[in-house]
Amino acid sequence: MTELRERLAKLPSFPKELSTLDSETVPENPNSLFESWLNSAIEAGNRQPHAMTFVTNRADGTPVGRTLIIKDFDENGYQFSTHRSSRKGQELQENPRASLVFFWRESGRQVRVTGTASALSDEASQLDWSGRPSYDGQPNPDWQLYTLVPDEFEFMQAREDRNHTRVEYNRDNVGQWAHHLVTTPAG
Repeated sequence: MTELRERLAKLPSFPKELSTLDSETVPENPNSLFESWLNSAIEAGNRQPHAMTFVTNRADGTPVGRTLIIKDFDENGYQFSTHRSSRKGQELQENPRASLVFFWRESGRQVRVTGTASALSDEASQLDWSGRPSYDGQPNPDWQLYTLVPDEFEFMQAREDRNHTRVEYNRDNVGQWAHHLVTTPAG
């Protein structure tokens, strides 16, 4: 074992006291559970609870992740923004499938939201642009507000023994959500 590997193995992973996730008592709609977890992270004072890893795919299928912040969400989707001409904007134009991954280390919680991104109106995009700290009063025609319409969620609650609890939600072809406990072999 290398010295670095030994040092990494000794680092604490999660707090000693963690919440539990019971697949029998989760809400039918994953947006409700997401909102509850996000609000818990905000109320607990987690640093940047609105930060997420945004994952797109290059034309050759290579996944690419970077950190963004969520702007808002509702029953229609999860909003984020970027320049249309950016790498991620171009990747979304080629393949609108994407994932958002939220990780709140302080509570040992992670959520993956996967779906299809679509561009919102120019009016909504410019309103978003005007709310940026660098806004100088000038419109930015390259700025785009998107919404990711989810068809899959995975909620993960860490456990000290690292046999984490995961609940996955999938949307069926009529728009209804179903969820199940994801089980993996121990070890």
